[in-house]
Amino acid sequence: MSEGVALAIETVAVVIVAWGSIEAAFAITKIGASGRATHGARKMAWRRLGMWLLLGLEFELAADIVRTVISPEWADIGQLGAIAVIRTFLNYFLEKDLREARESEASGTSLQPELPPSQPIARLAHGTSE
Repeated sequence: MSEGVALAIETVAVVIVAWGSIEAAFAITKIGASGRATHGARKMAWRRLGMWLLLGLEFELAADIVRTVISPEWADIGQLGAIAVIRTFLNYFLEKDLREARESEASGTSLQPELPPSQPIARLAHGTSE
């Protein structure tokens, strides 16, 4: 029973990450095809993908917890602890990046360094134009 629950939760996590990835791919394709490939538009697609990834990570952690309840051996508990720590760090830094991007957008500042007009190749690499 618990194994089936863990598998169902993992399936939901995979669907969430897949959905977010497909949504981001469509958004980037649409942005590229429209010729409006601004930094803000790309950042919005990146933020949406980040939110889907955070949600998927939460579901994966839930599946690991359920799975540990099934066979609570010390090795399994240690593995769960390591996985939880790694996912917590991933979650923290992804959430931090998303928050900084949101705050940057709200204040009207850019996270990108300002480039002088004499560096057109660097501007293209950063997705900006003159």
